[in-house]
Amino acid sequence: MITRPLSRLDRGFSLVEILVVVGLIGVVSAIAVPMMSNALGFFRISGDARSTANSIALAKMRAASVFGRVRLYVDLLSNRFHLETFNKTTSQWTTDGGNTYLSQRVSFGYGAVGAAPPNTQVLIAQAPMCKSNAVPPVDIANTACIIFNSRGTPIDSTGAPSGLGAIYLTDGSAVYGITLSATGMVRMWRTPPVATPSWTLQ
Repeated sequence: MITRPLSRLDRGFSLVEILVVVGLIGVVSAIAVPMMSNALGFFRISGDARSTANSIALAKMRAASVFGRVRLYVDLLSNRFHLETFNKTTSQWTTDGGNTYLSQRVSFGYGAVGAAPPNTQVLIAQAPMCKSNAVPPVDIANTACIIFNSRGTPIDSTGAPSGLGAIYLTDGSAVYGITLSATGMVRMWRTPPVATPSWTLQ
């Protein structure tokens, strides 16, 4: 039986070659993982901000469609929100649909940011607290509400027109603000979490 000597291709990879490849994979991973983490964080908070803005717009449309009051109820502690419709017969707010929760590491708040987006609020603050179904209604702690009447105009708990509605979200690396004008126009803003913000319209 005739045998031939093994060529370099037949012998496979040497240990040094494998170690070089493993080292290159480690270097690329060390660079890519933080970048991927930052990208995922951006997608989380921007997605939550858009979801909140869409819910405000939905509350406005639903108020017009049911010819009544609809509000976005935000629970600031549990980081969730849902829509509620005012029942004229019972004079009670009833939940309309399920809760939407913010992503991990995203919460309602504005951190160290010291000023609201331009031409919105005088002082930065979440929307006014929601009122309970009690008689007379009382403020519900750690909540924020944006209410629309049947014309799609933002109002306060007494029914008076209001342009103070704003919801702020942060993940520590950015702050998003969803503001509402007296005409019902919803806008979304973004700034770094600094005392003197540089708000940009999204």
